[in-house]
This record gives sequence, structure tokens and C-alpha cells, in this order.
Amino acid sequence: MNPARVLVQVVVTGATILGRAFVEAYKTTSQQTAAGGTAILQSKDIITRKTGMTLDEAQSILNVERNATLEDIKKNYTHLFNANDPEKGGSFYLQSKVYRAKERLDLESAREQIEAKHQE
Repeated sequence: MNPARVLVQVVVTGATILGRAFVEAYKTTSQQTAAGGTAILQSKDIITRKTGMTLDEAQSILNVERNATLEDIKKNYTHLFNANDPEKGGSFYLQSKVYRAKERLDLESAREQIEAKHQE
């Protein structure tokens, strides 16, 4: 057997396997993205659709309970935001999640205040 021919067969076989793996990974990622996007769009909660974060997720990120005071939320937010500062070796991604969680809880608080005024 010619060594060049063997080398070409190995390269072609490897490229075929990698190509199939990439196609499968793309399909899986597309399905997961579509499922996640659909879940957000099907949500009846307007704030969840707007922020892309559920109330439970925001509370979990900021480590607060459902009935937490605004002061507790702000205290945890400030601590976590500063702890994840990229200039101090933190993660920009985590810092942005902390910011979005605070934003989500602020919007929820505003909605509750508006609903309370309408009920009066």
C-alpha cells in the first residue's frame, strides 16, 4: 500500500467523523436554544420575558428570600457586585448576572407597588 494513500484515507475519515460530530452538536445546541427561548416566550410573566430571568432565579442569585426587604436586597447586591468586579479578579459574567438579578427584583417591586395602588 502506498503511504500517501493511507494518509489521505486517514485524513478523509477523520474529517468525516469531525463533520458529523459538528453537525450533531449544532443540532443539539439549536434544539436547546429553541426550547429555552420558547420557555421564556411562553411565560405569562411580562417581567420574566423582558429580563430573561425568573423571580426565583433572581432571588437565588442574590441569595434573598421572597419576602426580603429592599435593604437586604441592596446589601447582598452591593456585596456580590463588588466581589465579582473584574478589576479585582472577579468575573464580568457573574457581575452582570448579579446586576440583572437586582434589576429583575426592582421591576418586581415596582409591579407590586402598582398593583397595591390599584387595589386601594
